[in-house]
Amino acid sequence: MEWVLLAVTGLVAGVLGGMFGIGGGVVIVPMLMYVLHYSQTKAQGTSLAVLLPPIGILGVMNYWKAGQIDIRQALIIALGFILGGYFGSKASLTFDPVLLRKAFALLLIGIAVQMWFGKE
Repeated sequence: MEWVLLAVTGLVAGVLGGMFGIGGGVVIVPMLMYVLHYSQTKAQGTSLAVLLPPIGILGVMNYWKAGQIDIRQALIIALGFILGGYFGSKASLTFDPVLLRKAFALLLIGIAVQMWFGKE
């Protein structure tokens, strides 16, 4: 069941990344924390590992040394992210730009409220 949640996390991050240009910090970290109950640092480290090929190599090295990365889970999320990025970008190209901007703003507000009032 955990791998399904990880794959969905990657898929959601990919769709939202394709639609809004966001991913790790805004989508993956909160999902790992609130859905899979990761600590803040493990969520950040695993999210950064997902993004390792394009960015973050030095940050990943620090999290890896501290034992705060799960590589297997990061790879599952990355697969979902690739697929989601494709479909999210296709969908966003059909939306009105003003509606897309407003949807992105609501997403950020929702995440901020959850992060502010939610439990770790």
